[in-house]
Amino acid sequence: MAIWQWGLLLLGVVWALQSLGVWIQMRHYADVFKGITAKYQDGYVGAGNCRGRLGKGTIALIVVTPDLKVQRLLTMTGRSVFAKFKRHENLEGISLDQLRSNPAILGEGEAGVAEAVKKAVEQVDRTRLEPKGPGLAGLKPVGT
Repeated sequence: MAIWQWGLLLLGVVWALQSLGVWIQMRHYADVFKGITAKYQDGYVGAGNCRGRLGKGTIALIVVTPDLKVQRLLTMTGRSVFAKFKRHENLEGISLDQLRSNPAILGEGEAGVAEAVKKAVEQVDRTRLEPKGPGLAGLKPVGT
């Protein structure tokens, strides 16, 4: 085989490994998200992210009660598919207003965590303000 054929084969193997890693990470995210939505039936869930260019990316998931107290706060920071969610038990029970006014409360030392939490809180706020009606909120019925 010529050198370019080996290079092409290596590129294909690396691409396949990357695809497998992305699939594993997306499955982990979906499992965690399904787990928290099944466990907490009332309240609101928000997800936020902050992409790192060459640094670490961050995803934040927040579960808030109907009276706007943080029930669960999870963050995942890392560069690889082996990153896992970390629970922040010290922030469970605080009000959403406290977290909104100071999202850097848990972002000390970790770039992007405060931004991801801020986006998750904004998503909770948007969800709370959506009109509640029959069917999926924000979607128009077919034929209207």
